[in-house]
Amino acid sequence: MNVHMALRRIIVSEVHEHQLVELREVDGPRRFTIVIGFFEATSIDRRVRKQVSERPLTHDLVAGVIEELGGELRDILISDLRDGIYFAKLRVMVDGEIREIDCRPSDAIAVAVTADVPIYVSDEVLDEVANE
Repeated sequence: MNVHMALRRIIVSEVHEHQLVELREVDGPRRFTIVIGFFEATSIDRRVRKQVSERPLTHDLVAGVIEELGGELRDILISDLRDGIYFAKLRVMVDGEIREIDCRPSDAIAVAVTADVPIYVSDEVLDEVANE
């Protein structure tokens, strides 16, 4: 089962290499924190602060390409954790069928915030993180 999550906070540091994004369960107490890169963190932070750039940034581009090609980004899913690496998918509706596109979780979250679509984390990933 996939758990609906909401962006709780983002920690952007100009002096550290790693940034943090914390998601919280929409209808429950669980939280999920992931380390992301500076570019993705600043992209998410710009969206949260409603800052608009003159030209499309990478995550704007991805959302625009999906739409321009006739797809509809439905949601994103952080789907798996293997050997300490998280895996995610952009879930796109095309011709009445959901297509899943593999991507990094940080990019998936940034695209989700850009396109204002739901963020999900698989129950298995949440359980594994809780047990660490």
